[in-house]
Amino acid sequence: MSRLRACLLVPLFAASVAHAAPVCKPGQPVDESGFVKIGGIEQWVTVSGDDCANPVLLYVHGGPGNPTSPYGAGPYASWRKHVTLAQWDQRGSGMTWGRNRPDEDVPLSVEQIRDDGLEVTRYLAQRFGKRKVILLGSSWGSMVGVHMAKQSPQLFCAYVGVSQLVGHRENMTTWGTVLERARAAGDAATVAQLEALGPPPWTNPRNFGVVRRAVRKYEAQTTDPTPKAWYQVLPRYATPQAQADYTAGEDYSFLKYVGWKGDGMESTTDLYRLGTRYALPVYVVQGKEDLLTEPQVTRRWFEAITAPDKALVEVARAGHDPNQPLVDAQQQVLAERLHWRCD
Repeated sequence: MSRLRACLLVPLFAASVAHAAPVCKPGQPVDESGFVKIGGIEQWVTVSGDDCANPVLLYVHGGPGNPTSPYGAGPYASWRKHVTLAQWDQRGSGMTWGRNRPDEDVPLSVEQIRDDGLEVTRYLAQRFGKRKVILLGSSWGSMVGVHMAKQSPQLFCAYVGVSQLVGHRENMTTWGTVLERARAAGDAATVAQLEALGPPPWTNPRNFGVVRRAVRKYEAQTTDPTPKAWYQVLPRYATPQAQADYTAGEDYSFLKYVGWKGDGMESTTDLYRLGTRYALPVYVVQGKEDLLTEPQVTRRWFEAITAPDKALVEVARAGHDPNQPLVDAQQQVLAERLHWRCD
């Protein structure tokens, strides 16, 4: 552990949210990770950047149960010169699951994860002496992110949604779209698999996995591949225990998401029910080839909302999962709309 890391790790992660004191000298790099008391349990938070005086950007990961902390800054490594990137392993996933292993019957809800995220946000703002942070949520993280932005808009200078989920009913279109693609391609095997499932809603959690594999298959035909370098697992996350915890947390979170009878927290999601008026800027970056959160579904929601400033960027050669065009579009939004600032 470097001297800088040793000095900063204690004040960042040994204190509770309520007692964290700002520790930041302009020009000082940040590269830290550890547990923070959030929502009554210890949750894993990582922070990295070239200058701790930069704006803080909180990345809310997808899945649920798929934290991106094992890959460091990953796709956002070049952003370190502009922002301090904070990542958090949500309740029930990754390192947080490893520290707090809930029984299968312990419930998990969007609202619970939302409240955890808001507590993480307050912690980061106090830790780095900021009034607000930038909020970016991707896929499942975009559902959590919108809930956070609606609940406490004063904590954020903007919300950026990537591969934006809209809701249980609205995003049911995936099955039919992928089935249509498979039929047009003469892909008898995929057609048979999807027809065997029938249209949603489903009561078998495995059905989601079948559709997800078909989505990836057809998105790969019209999108640029994800650079492998983005997802090199860092050594501390590559141990057998860390890998086992990641997988177990992913299983737990996914089952809580879909439920055993289609009654998981996914069945409760509906952004329209939250209301369409937003008190902060809202920017959405959407792959044109996204078959999981389809562009027309996201566009309808975006057109229905009002915000002090808003923009929808639809990205060619991009699907649901991160790739270079999708990340470049996010960077363009931050540069042109926020000028890499969070006042």
